[in-house]
Amino acid sequence: MKSNFRLLLAASLALTLAGLAHATDISGKWQAEFDSQIGVQKYVYTFKVDGEKLTGTAAGDRGGEKSSVDIKDGKVAGDTVTFVEPMSFQGQDVTIEYTGKITGDNEIKFSRKVGDFATEDLVAKRVVAP
Repeated sequence: MKSNFRLLLAASLALTLAGLAHATDISGKWQAEFDSQIGVQKYVYTFKVDGEKLTGTAAGDRGGEKSSVDIKDGKVAGDTVTFVEPMSFQGQDVTIEYTGKITGDNEIKFSRKVGDFATEDLVAKRVVAP
């Protein structure tokens, strides 16, 4: 009887840990609007998750100047999201590093490090189709 209980307990623990390690599926469109050193920025992120691999695009609008780039080095591990947005700003290549926490089905709180210039916090909300 003790042996069966231990086996059941071990199996339950293994399933719980596997569930915690599984990446959350944030596939789809997400919007964010935030103030920065260069003014208000509006973004639409389109994410695709395959296991822990994150791919997609970041489409930005900075004062009427629009851009869209493929995100790089994307990963979703549990409730943590990381990726890089390569950007060209005033003729210079700038790397924007994102680190985020999924705080619900429809929200990700990001911190983004813009080269050596600035760090900004933003909240992306899932775009829900009507």
